[in-house]
Amino acid sequence: MAEPNATPPVPTNEGATPAEGGGGGTFLGPAQRFLNAAAHRGDIMLALGVTIILAVLILPMPRWLLDIALAFSITFSVLILMTALFIEKPLEFSAFPTVLLLATMIRLSLNLASTRLILANGHEGTGAAGAVIEAFGGFVMQGNFVIGIIVFGILVIVNFVVITKGSGRIAEVAARFTLDGMPGKQMAIDADLSSGMIDEEEARRRRKEVEDESNFFGSMDGAAKFVRGDAVAGLLITAINVIGGMVIGVAQMDLSWGEAAESYTRLTVGDGLVSQIPALIVSTAAGMVVTKSGLTGATEKALFTQLGSQPRALGMVSALLAALGLLTAMPTTPFLILSIAAGGSAWYLQQAQKRKAEADRIASERERIEAAAAPAEEPIANALKIDYLRLELGYGLLGLINTGTEGQRITDQIKALRRQIAQDMGFIMPSVRIQDNMQLPANTYVIRVKEIEAGRGDLRPNMLLVMDPRGEDLTLPGEQTKEPTFGLPAMWVESTHREEALFRGYTVVDPSTVVTTHLTEVIKDNMPELLSYAETQKIMDEMDKDHQKLVADMVPAQISVGGIQRTLQNLLNERISIRDLPTILEGISEACGYTRNILLITEHVRSRVARQISDTYVDDEGVLSLITLSPMWEQAFSDNLVGNGDDKQLAMPPSQLQEFINQLRDSFERQAMMGEMPVLLTSPANRPYVRSIVERFRPMTPVLSQNEIHPKARIKTVGQI
Repeated sequence: MAEPNATPPVPTNEGATPAEGGGGGTFLGPAQRFLNAAAHRGDIMLALGVTIILAVLILPMPRWLLDIALAFSITFSVLILMTALFIEKPLEFSAFPTVLLLATMIRLSLNLASTRLILANGHEGTGAAGAVIEAFGGFVMQGNFVIGIIVFGILVIVNFVVITKGSGRIAEVAARFTLDGMPGKQMAIDADLSSGMIDEEEARRRRKEVEDESNFFGSMDGAAKFVRGDAVAGLLITAINVIGGMVIGVAQMDLSWGEAAESYTRLTVGDGLVSQIPALIVSTAAGMVVTKSGLTGATEKALFTQLGSQPRALGMVSALLAALGLLTAMPTTPFLILSIAAGGSAWYLQQAQKRKAEADRIASERERIEAAAAPAEEPIANALKIDYLRLELGYGLLGLINTGTEGQRITDQIKALRRQIAQDMGFIMPSVRIQDNMQLPANTYVIRVKEIEAGRGDLRPNMLLVMDPRGEDLTLPGEQTKEPTFGLPAMWVESTHREEALFRGYTVVDPSTVVTTHLTEVIKDNMPELLSYAETQKIMDEMDKDHQKLVADMVPAQISVGGIQRTLQNLLNERISIRDLPTILEGISEACGYTRNILLITEHVRSRVARQISDTYVDDEGVLSLITLSPMWEQAFSDNLVGNGDDKQLAMPPSQLQEFINQLRDSFERQAMMGEMPVLLTSPANRPYVRSIVERFRPMTPVLSQNEIHPKARIKTVGQI
């Protein structure tokens, strides 16, 4: 038979599943349900907490409960400070004014509860108001209540005069400037919305942010008075406790003045320190947060979310509470309990954040994989775009792009080519797109203009191209070939023969230079086609401000941008530089006074740039060699012009035209054998028509009129047709 007072056996849950209560579920289940209910009903928990604070003001509190409440007050203050330290954005702690009010109410209610215990039980000794107050009083006073009063007074001065006053001033000034700046911020948001920089949803979000910021600073301006009033109240309560305690101890409890002073002063100073230290911490937090918030959402959500969103803050609170409970004379139990609770909460929140971050990473990786697996279809409009200039390389020439020293790579040479053409011709060539073409032979390259083939050649990547400028046969060992740009006889030789080739006076070029030279000639041949309407407008817009008035007077009153474009194309077609654009525009403006024919306008512009044209064709001695057109041929061209006014065309019989071509070819070939490179000189009226014939079989032969020979040019007539 069991003894009457024996403890009944405790049933075990071995083998039970969690659903049946195994694994400790019988103990953790109610606590977990309570925490879940508290998390989902934050409004009720907040109302319950405020009710408890109000109840403390009325109902007496036992000593052990006061110890726990005071420890909670310190914990709450440290949590506020740590949260203020760790927040990154102002709106992360928008509930600070409300938190400040609650912290002040908690301290004042505990002040009243401790005052009730001090005045009622102070004659019993230093433990009359609980262990926390006794420990604070003994630890700070060191057995001398005068020291305690002085330390307490210093804390009050620091809190009231320094921190609280500064925080209040910051809040006041911040509120004033925030309210003054609201109209400007609203106007900036409206301007961004009107210009299309933001949409309506973003504008609404920004307006809400400005409104929240204004509300927060307005609230903080008033909430700063809580801290100041709390400091004043703490000072008055301390004075009341000392005076009232002395009166009660001497008059009612028959204590001596020394005994009363020792007991009541120690209790009062301990109570004041317990209240003022949290007040000091909260005042510091107020100074940090006063420029960082604007309330968003419901109050209870802001409180429970924001105070519990920083695991580092809870970890710091846990460490501080453990140090207070273990390393000082504080009561160990309440501080360790709260330390364990704060540390557990910090660990739980940190793990939750890690799980969320890992889940976000996995989701992001999955989205990236799905996006890569199903690439978006390229817009059909991209198929309409063309490359103005394209260089296609066989796979054996891809090394020309990246290999070689600085300045010898084909990409570097193309960059230099663009700058050189801009300086020489006043024309900014389009970017060259370089790409591989597996359909080409390994060592072949193709130059395309507007995706139409304009040049082709074969290279030997690791060899050098050698040519004899005298036209003689090459005697070096190598592979005979034709230079791709001009079709001259050449030879590919090994790089070891470079010095020998240079010693013999040969021209030696590397493969990249061969391509660049070919590209240069292709561009010069196609400059009129590459000078688009947009490019014409661009170079006119980039003229100096001093010349913009000329452009404004011409376009569109005298001529359109398209007419200027066609005039510039005519000049580039004969490789005349358009770099002196102001002079060219002046010539166009003068010609528009008597004609709208682009051909005649071009001829007038050529006469305006006569100095430039003459200088282009002089030899090394500064002499311009001429082959003139005989009066007979001048008359023949004039007689075969048909049409009225400016709209004339050349209608020369084919037999007569062939005779002219033969005589022209013979004359220029004879001069070339003599080392001369003359120009063909005609009358201004016939020059366009003579040029139209010459460019078909000798496109590189310049044709000038008498108006294009500068008066100061040194000329030499070497022949006549």
